[in-house]
Amino acid sequence: MSKFYAIVAGAGSGTGASVALRFAKTYPVVLLARKSANYEPIVHEIRAAGGSAYGYTADASDPASVDGAFAQIEKDLQGHKLAAAVYNVNAGFAFKPFLELKVEDLDTSLGTAAVGLFYFAQKALPRLLDAVPSSPHPPSLVVTGATASIRGSAKFTTFAAGKFAQRAITQSLAREFGPQGVHVALAIIDGVIDTPWGKERTANNGVADGKIAAEAVSKPIPPLSPLSIHPWLWDDG
Repeated sequence: MSKFYAIVAGAGSGTGASVALRFAKTYPVVLLARKSANYEPIVHEIRAAGGSAYGYTADASDPASVDGAFAQIEKDLQGHKLAAAVYNVNAGFAFKPFLELKVEDLDTSLGTAAVGLFYFAQKALPRLLDAVPSSPHPPSLVVTGATASIRGSAKFTTFAAGKFAQRAITQSLAREFGPQGVHVALAIIDGVIDTPWGKERTANNGVADGKIAAEAVSKPIPPLSPLSIHPWLWDDG
């Protein structure tokens, strides 16, 4: 019987941590982040609960860094197949008036949201395809989107540009790899998530339950069950 694992890229606090903890109930989990301080607490929590977790420092916008991380994963998880890969890397949020933006702000957003996803997907998809014959659920590539994936807003120019590009890539991959047995989806989280970053923002006029709990975001994510519709998520694959 095949052994499986899951990868979460962008495994910091909030959504990434919640998704990693959910996967850890079933699989060894690989966490990728730019800084070890972002994934180390999650790795410790998973291991303390009796699960298996590995953390690697990687910059999603740097192909050599992504290649190095996957090479190390192959060594540490020999004999395992990839069941699920989640791309949750911060897309370089710059909340600024358009005339105050620099082209570097656009480069950062596109570099992480679109180019980073491109690199990550090129490494993950061959491994997901390899798992198709033996996986109990369709191997999955899930990309976390945002309201900006479907709608631009004032002062969100560069963030929305990156998220729109990310959505285009994800939809294209879904149509190419879905017929081959790999589930590709963009989970559009339409609202402010209650993360350390989100705590500084006001949502829904500041009402007590106006933000989305990070734990709620992970509930419909596979592999514990096929990705299902959730009040805050669109499966836009």
